[in-house]
This record gives sequence, C-alpha cells and structure tokens, in this order.
Amino acid sequence: MTETEPGEHGTDRVVPDDLVHEFGALLGAASVLERIAGRELERRCGIRHAVFEVLLRLSGAAGDGPHTMGDLAGELILTSGGMTRIIDRMVEAGLVSREPAPGDRRRQLVELTDAGRAKLDEALRVHAETLREHFAGPLTDDQRHVLVDALRTLRTTARKELGTLH
Repeated sequence: MTETEPGEHGTDRVVPDDLVHEFGALLGAASVLERIAGRELERRCGIRHAVFEVLLRLSGAAGDGPHTMGDLAGELILTSGGMTRIIDRMVEAGLVSREPAPGDRRRQLVELTDAGRAKLDEALRVHAETLREHFAGPLTDDQRHVLVDALRTLRTTARKELGTLH
C-alpha cells in the first residue's frame, strides 16, 4: 500500500510501498550482473555484449541458417541502424558474412563464419565461467531454482501483456 507523509512546504509526498523497492532490487541486480558479464566478454574475448547476443542468435539451436537483418534487429530490440552498425563491425572482424537475400536485394541475410563460430565458443566458455561465479556462486541451488522459476513466470505473464499492446 502506498502511503503519504508530510513533505516540504505542507505538501504530501508519496512513500513507495515495498513492491517498488523489490522491483528496484530486481532491476539493480540484473543491471549489475549484465555489466559484469559484458565487462568479462570485452576483457577476455574482445567483443561487446551485443555482439555476443548476435552470435548466439545466428548460431540457432537448430542451425537454421542465415537470418535477416530485420529479424535480428527485432529479436534484439534494436533499430535497423543500430543493427547495421553492429553487423558492419562483425563483418569487418570476419565473424559474419552478409549477402542480399535471393529475390529481394533490399533484405540482407547474415550468417556466422567459421571465425564467428570459434568466437562464440570462446565467449560461451567465458560467459559460463562469469555466470557460475557471479550469478550461481552467491546463491544456493535451491535459491537459484526458485529465482529462475519466478523469473520465467514473470516473463510469461509480461509477454502476454505485451502481446495485447499494439
């Protein structure tokens, strides 16, 4: 329940309830953990976290081949310009190749190169080590399982809500 208490000059100020602080704790922990993970990827692999995310998407669990630039931008919630800049750098580094889509030269297909696969393997090892130390390390197995189950529930319900916002 949100309460009010007297503020300066006789105005009431809203005192946030515990949910605001709890949500802040969630966002704060996620932000710090993401920064640690990004720092380690840059320091140990020479890639930014966004590049790692692109490599992951392109690797696809089913090895489903190339992705369009638009699909990648949508999955990673980036503008087309932001996606283009990342892919340009990845092409320069030899991590991906990019070609016009057959039958539609406006669409660009992006695919991992052998160097990109090798970089992803390296980055996955580093990322797993970082997560073991900074995400799993401070928690018991039971705490981590409860947390992950709760986060999955939140993600599912939030996605349902976002599906109704058009």
